[in-house]
Amino acid sequence: MTQTIRTLQTGLLLLGASLFSACSKQYPVLQTVASVDLNRYAGTWYEIASLPQRFTKGCHCTTAQYKPHPDGYVEVYNSCREDAPTGDTKDVQGKAFPVEGSSNSKLKVQFFWPFKGDYWILDLADDYSYALVGSPDRESLWILARESQLPPSEYERLVQLASSKGFPVEELQLMDQSCQQ
Repeated sequence: MTQTIRTLQTGLLLLGASLFSACSKQYPVLQTVASVDLNRYAGTWYEIASLPQRFTKGCHCTTAQYKPHPDGYVEVYNSCREDAPTGDTKDVQGKAFPVEGSSNSKLKVQFFWPFKGDYWILDLADDYSYALVGSPDRESLWILARESQLPPSEYERLVQLASSKGFPVEELQLMDQSCQQ
């Protein structure tokens, strides 16, 4: 009986250690772009691809709209079509707060008080036509563009860049943007 209890305790200890180790992954510092002009970043962005998130399950034709607010934050409006390109619109409004010292390349996005998530701009076209956005824990990643489609070569370049930064790009899901065409 004592041997069985020790075996169970050892097993639980090993399980706990492996779970802790899995949850505390160490990544290299995630580099962002040098700076972002929030007035140029404002407007509509189409989601080209992303890592799956529970709050966007079943979404089609996802867009994000950003609008700088005079108080220094950015108004955020995300929307998608539920379950099909012709489905009902599902939307959420929030705020994005620039992180001090980041030259606007790092934001904290809040849809539900008091929770905030990291929104780091990792790559941005000179003309603000596309962006690669992620979080330092590598659990969130978006490829965004001003048009509903992105040239395949540019998409592949962004996927390779995300991979080189430690994101699980094999889990990326392309967004159906057929209702935007």
